[in-house]
Amino acid sequence: MLLRMSTDSTIDIERFRQLLVDQRAQIESQAEERSESAATVELDQTRVGRLSRMDAMQQQAMAKATGARAQLALTRIASALQRCEDGSYGYCLRCEELINVKRLEVDPAATLCITCADADS
Repeated sequence: MLLRMSTDSTIDIERFRQLLVDQRAQIESQAEERSESAATVELDQTRVGRLSRMDAMQQQAMAKATGARAQLALTRIASALQRCEDGSYGYCLRCEELINVKRLEVDPAATLCITCADADS
C-alpha cells in the first residue's frame, strides 16, 4: 500500500511496517540482557563490598530506566503498526497532514509532523 504525499513523494506502508516489526524484534531480544541487569541487588556486605554493591545498584537503576524506555518504544511501535492496519499511518495525529517520509525514516513510529512536534517543544 502506498500513500501519495505531494507531487511524487509516496509512503511505502509495507516498508515502514517491516521497519517497525524489525525494531520491535530488536527491542524484545534485548529484554533478556536488561532483565539480568535489573535483578535485585544482594545486600550481604560479607559477600560483596560496599562499592561493588553501589555499582550494582547503579547498574540496576540504569537497566530499569532502559527497560521503561524500551516499553515506551514497544507501545509506540504497536500503535504505529495499528495505524498501518487502519490506514491512518503516515498522518499527523494533531493536524492530520501527511508526515514527511524523511521524518518517518528517522522514526517510523512518529505520530506528529515536524511542525506539530516543534510546537510541543
